[in-house]
Order: sequence, then C-alpha cells, then structure tokens
Amino acid sequence: MRAEWNGAVIAESDRTVVVEGNHYFPPDSLRSEHLVPSAMLSVCYWKGVARYRSIEVGGGRLGRAAWCYRRPPPWVRRIKEHVAFGPRVTVRPVR
Repeated sequence: MRAEWNGAVIAESDRTVVVEGNHYFPPDSLRSEHLVPSAMLSVCYWKGVARYRSIEVGGGRLGRAAWCYRRPPPWVRRIKEHVAFGPRVTVRPVR
C-alpha cells in the first residue's frame, strides 16, 4: 500500500494492518520528512489515545492528517506506533 498527498509518497509498505477500514503503516515505512507532530489528541474507547501529525509537502500543509496509537490495549497491539491517514490522503495498492 502507498499513502500519497500533494504529489509525494508519505508511506509505502506491504505490511499494513487494517483496522476499521484504515491501513496502519509500520513506522519504518514512513517518510518522516513529511510528517510534523501536532498537539492534537483524541480518545477511542477501544484503541486508546491517538496522537496526530500534520503532513507538509511542497509548501502545502494538511493538518492532523495522520494518527497513531503509542500505547494501544492488548487487543489491538498490532497497530502500536503504526500510522493511519485521513480521507484527504490517497491510500492505494502499489501497482
């Protein structure tokens, strides 16, 4: 799978984990130069606290477009530190 925004590849991996229809990319698949930490947090009743990142590419910024769970509960431990993307980021299979 590949995540793209504003003409740039943000993440690419054949080891994503799908939860609730979202592909969670492993940390080593991320292009960290495009990801900027955000102060935004949210709480999911079954996945825990999500921390957000914004995406910056070519002078453009997409706020709070990615999130991860640093300490998910045991039943979703497989997404620990993995990153998922919001609907404005194109996530598609690699051809």
